[in-house]
Amino acid sequence: MIAQCHSLACMTPRERLAQASREYGPETVAVWCAELLSGQTSHDATDRPSLVWLGGKGADWLLARDELGAHEYWPRVWAARGLLYVWSPRAVPAVVSALDDPAWRVREMAAKVVRLREIGAAGEFLAALVDDEVTRVRVTALRALAVVGEGEHAEVIRSASDDPEPTVRKAAVLAIETLAQRLDRPV
Repeated sequence: MIAQCHSLACMTPRERLAQASREYGPETVAVWCAELLSGQTSHDATDRPSLVWLGGKGADWLLARDELGAHEYWPRVWAARGLLYVWSPRAVPAVVSALDDPAWRVREMAAKVVRLREIGAAGEFLAALVDDEVTRVRVTALRALAVVGEGEHAEVIRSASDDPEPTVRKAAVLAIETLAQRLDRPV
């Protein structure tokens, strides 16, 4: 028999963020995510909710460490992921800035948030990510550009159709098709 776990660490991100929204309010949680993502607050700030709300078991493990070391980017990844489940327009600047984060996982997650939340202000930053060194970031940037890009982004999207990675090439083709359909004109 499998024991049931009712702690935050055992919940899915969606469940944790829904519970956090009930306890603290969705605006408060979204702003906290934005502050954590942008470095305005620390992962272990005592005046904010526990990082476990965002990172679950991984955050439990991280909080037990004296120093984050090579894991210093995870709180920003979890904060960006949190913005997939809770939202405030006040988070836009943090999300757009995170597209330039040194950690690829943060850039990837920020691009996912841009796509879901349709943050048009991120277009030029996403265009730069089409040449990112990490395949997953390039793919996610192309998918987001399909949703928020404009006609002037078509050339950079098309340039990815020559990428050495097949997943990037496929994402570029789909992004051009989606962009043309969304803009209701050839691009």
